[in-house]
Amino acid sequence: MHILFASAASVLLHLPSPYSAEEFYPLAAHLPEGLRLFASYVMAHALYLRGEYGRSLGMVENALIMKQGSYPISELFLHLAASMACMSLKDIDAAKTHFGAAWNIARPDGLIELIGEHHGLLQGLIEACLKSQYPDDFARIIEITYRFSYGWRRIHNPDSGEDVADDLTTTEFTMAMLACRGWTNAEIARHMGVSPGTVKNRLSGVYAKLGIGTRAELIAHMLR
Repeated sequence: MHILFASAASVLLHLPSPYSAEEFYPLAAHLPEGLRLFASYVMAHALYLRGEYGRSLGMVENALIMKQGSYPISELFLHLAASMACMSLKDIDAAKTHFGAAWNIARPDGLIELIGEHHGLLQGLIEACLKSQYPDDFARIIEITYRFSYGWRRIHNPDSGEDVADDLTTTEFTMAMLACRGWTNAEIARHMGVSPGTVKNRLSGVYAKLGIGTRAELIAHMLR
């Protein structure tokens, strides 16, 4: 069990795991189904961090298809991981489908902390899917995101040697994430329900805050 939670913590903090895949996979195979599904999330998230988005999505979908029982927390984690992978593959419709499934699990019992903790990696899905339809829930999620991100960066940045930006608003961070992944201003605007001019102005503000001048320089300040 220690291997599972140590690996999960390292993945959530975007730090190297203390255990290799060869050590982790055999353990995961023998866990009870609910924990095995969570282990699948950990493995899928690790693949995502390595840029293997297709494999990450495949692992999630296989886990969800083959499950026999109902395990809402693990399923919520899995749908969030699938949303992340789909966004990185630029399959927006599939990303929204998985995010909708996650939201349907989270909302009835108020399990919105997990959504807030994945905000940056969801690349605008929270804004696109919740801001207009669920404004109160959206506001709570953003508040959670700010609190979580503050603590996350205080651990991640010193331990990783990276400099993930800590002085951007959630909207600025999301637009910057999409920009550094090759989205045009028009695509970002359409996804987030704003004008291209708004995106341009926001990104100009991001560059000023970070002391940079190009999209290429954003990568050093963003999540993977």
